[in-house]
Amino acid sequence: MAVKKFVVGCFNEEEQVFDAVKKARKIGYKLHDVYTPLPVHGLDKAMGLRDTSIHTAGFIYGITGTTIALSCIAWIFTQDWPLNIGGKPHFALPAWIPIMFEFTVLCAAVGMVLTFCYLCQLAPFVRKHHFHPRATDDKMVMVIEVTPKSDESEITGFLNTLKAEDVNTQIAETGWWLGRYDREQKLYSDETVSA
Repeated sequence: MAVKKFVVGCFNEEEQVFDAVKKARKIGYKLHDVYTPLPVHGLDKAMGLRDTSIHTAGFIYGITGTTIALSCIAWIFTQDWPLNIGGKPHFALPAWIPIMFEFTVLCAAVGMVLTFCYLCQLAPFVRKHHFHPRATDDKMVMVIEVTPKSDESEITGFLNTLKAEDVNTQIAETGWWLGRYDREQKLYSDETVSA
């Protein structure tokens, strides 16, 4: 996992963070992420994030569920255990539609939930670095990555001109790791970064 340097600034209002994101992208700063305690309409577009493709994954999971249900039921009732039930043919598709529909919904729902958890890196005992303790409470937290093209003091000055509160610099791992939040665990050593 890569250890990188970030400049973190907090905002109280969503208009402030929305304006800060637009200006940061216009200047060319690399936004790591913006953490908000409530949904901010249009912030994903302002950050330049692409639309999610979880609906495509849901469609694929649904088609997979339909195929599995139809194949399984057809094999059972025509090859493995053919029974004469009320004079119906062995391949009685209209009678199988409710089961196929339910299995389609089950596969699509479970698949989309697992895909969402994977994409958002949500799982028991998975840790990520928290940039500010009030990010999910009442503060809008904007995190800008310090790159070779940008200067830490320049980014700090930029956030201060936008009236950001609690502007600080943090060194953190960008990925996630297994661990618990009740125990302090660092996978990197605190070393001075020299340019």
